[in-house]
Amino acid sequence: MQITRGKRARAQKVVIYGPEGIGKSSFASQFPYPVFIDTEGSTDNMDVARLDKPTSWTMLVNEIAFIKANPTECKTLIVDTVDWAEQLAVTHVCSQHRKQGIEDFGWGKGYTYVQEEMGRFLNVLSDLVDMGINVVLTAHAQIKKFEQPDEMGSYDRYELKLGQKTGSKTAPLVKEWADMVLFANYKTLVMTTDSGKKKAQGGERVMYTNHRPAWDAKNRHGLPDEMPLNYAGIAHIFASQQVQASQPQVEQLQAVASAPQQTTQQAPEQVQEELPLDMSQVAEKPQNEASSTPSTSPAQYHASLPKSLTDLMSQNNVTEEELQKVAYIRGHFPLGTPIENFPPDYWDMIVAHWQATMEVIQNQVRADPELPFTM
Repeated sequence: MQITRGKRARAQKVVIYGPEGIGKSSFASQFPYPVFIDTEGSTDNMDVARLDKPTSWTMLVNEIAFIKANPTECKTLIVDTVDWAEQLAVTHVCSQHRKQGIEDFGWGKGYTYVQEEMGRFLNVLSDLVDMGINVVLTAHAQIKKFEQPDEMGSYDRYELKLGQKTGSKTAPLVKEWADMVLFANYKTLVMTTDSGKKKAQGGERVMYTNHRPAWDAKNRHGLPDEMPLNYAGIAHIFASQQVQASQPQVEQLQAVASAPQQTTQQAPEQVQEELPLDMSQVAEKPQNEASSTPSTSPAQYHASLPKSLTDLMSQNNVTEEELQKVAYIRGHFPLGTPIENFPPDYWDMIVAHWQATMEVIQNQVRADPELPFTM
């Protein structure tokens, strides 16, 4: 057991939410060495690094696993936006249980399944934070009526656009997970004219860092309640994180420098001998010779296959024939059934159970390609 005292700078878990067009993506792009997982295509006109747009929940989780396996690719992972990612989770849960919608479960069970899926999603993101990678979740805002238990009456307030129904617990889960919840909005002042009419003026983009009755926000760094929507206001948080991360490297270099140097016998210098170059061989070589590495063209899939499936097939080099054999091994369809005869619901089920599908492909289909595939 070990007791640690004092502040400990580490990677941050940040949630940025606000109305559409406020500049959430532009603000997030100023974080250290960011890589976007763009779930809604909002960064197409921005000069940023991004992974492929996830078309399924499984693909989104696989992209996070890629960053986890390659932590040097970025210092900040941005999921833009998490409310669109939640829709992928809802589709994934419905496909797993063969439901048309989240309300078909009854008794709020569907929202519980989505909450559990989002909880596992946040746990994977926490693993990135433990590895020193900042995680930023952007989200849209919605206005909902709120009734405070200890007061009479109700009032409107801004909330995360997560879980449209009362039974959903996704928004509280995300707020509890985050170190900072920053609310971005337009600062509007209501002025009263001489005639008694009220007009709204202003429009400056600001961010709020602490909780107020009209919005949710929090921070653990003593930030002012209201700040301009500019990364410079929070840059010191991540600068201290980088300084502390570099201290162990400096100490290691100092230890190596202070260590006694061992006398080693120097090897005799090797003299490179110049060899004559036959220029005729160079002249005879054609200038426009193609490279030896063949160019790989993207695989072409049947038009009836959904993009959520073809993206996963491309990542794992899965062919249509292998999926046909999986359907035969599981007893779903006869061997040789044309791809266009598979119903769309079947492909949704395959996407939802992609890990199990890959196990069948690797352990049975690819283990013995000459297998006669008899039941």
